[in-house]
Amino acid sequence: MDTTTTPASNTSVAPQGEPSSPVRLTAAAVTQVKKVIQDQGFQDYFFSIRVVPAGCSGLGYDLNLVREMKAGDLTWEQDGVKIATDALSNKYLSGTEIDFVSSVTGAGFKFNNPNAKSSCGCGTSFST
Repeated sequence: MDTTTTPASNTSVAPQGEPSSPVRLTAAAVTQVKKVIQDQGFQDYFFSIRVVPAGCSGLGYDLNLVREMKAGDLTWEQDGVKIATDALSNKYLSGTEIDFVSSVTGAGFKFNNPNAKSSCGCGTSFST
């Protein structure tokens, strides 16, 4: 997949020495994000990926479509999907791959995060 870094107004790319795109979306994840953007009429929105306090392991993922980023957000584009995260989340997300999986029990985004040292039993939170 093609991953490029695109600075936006009021935002910045990753600091020197850090990856410019900490997260890589699989083709299935790109397709799903584009589908939701199209279905909701959210053209020009960013796919926001943040690490937040959550669950019994301490950290979780927060995914949203946002029209505007917050000051200081890191942004990049992959296969036509504009992605944003904050500097703190960037440290937890470096090297992460996000996939979209579907099965008879449900569908959702699956994170392969090399920084996660453990996760809770239900898989909704992680620790580093």
